[in-house]
Amino acid sequence: METDAVFPGRAEAAPAGRDQAIQAIQRELTAFARRARGRATELHPELSLVASSILDLVIDRDGCLAADLAGHYHLDKSTVSRQVAALEQEGYLVREIDPANRRNHVLRATPEGRRVARAAARSRADAFADRLQDWDDADIARFAGYLMRYNAADE
Repeated sequence: METDAVFPGRAEAAPAGRDQAIQAIQRELTAFARRARGRATELHPELSLVASSILDLVIDRDGCLAADLAGHYHLDKSTVSRQVAALEQEGYLVREIDPANRRNHVLRATPEGRRVARAAARSRADAFADRLQDWDDADIARFAGYLMRYNAADE
């Protein structure tokens, strides 16, 4: 990374050293997370960011345990429990007895939950496309790769 590169739309130069770059990454990811939480309801009023994430993972895994959700997202079990209860109340999730261990309940998305998740995903995709419309394909591919690499380090 060039230290004197200026990013489009920003008046700041790229951080000069590793420590400054790490601080900038932390600051920018924090700002991203705050904006994402703030815009979640605007993008799709039926689902909060946490609820949407939970529903997406349940759909991606074709069902999972609440403990799996807590572990995956590093959330407190009580937070997951409240979100799951709200998703169940809205009719987006159901609990099924786990055939492998009848004491556990597998969470599954309902058809309505899948519909709402698809609509929320479309809204998010449109928002990202708008935000990245001035980026070239190579920058988008590099950014995607960096985010995937960063998130893979946590698994």
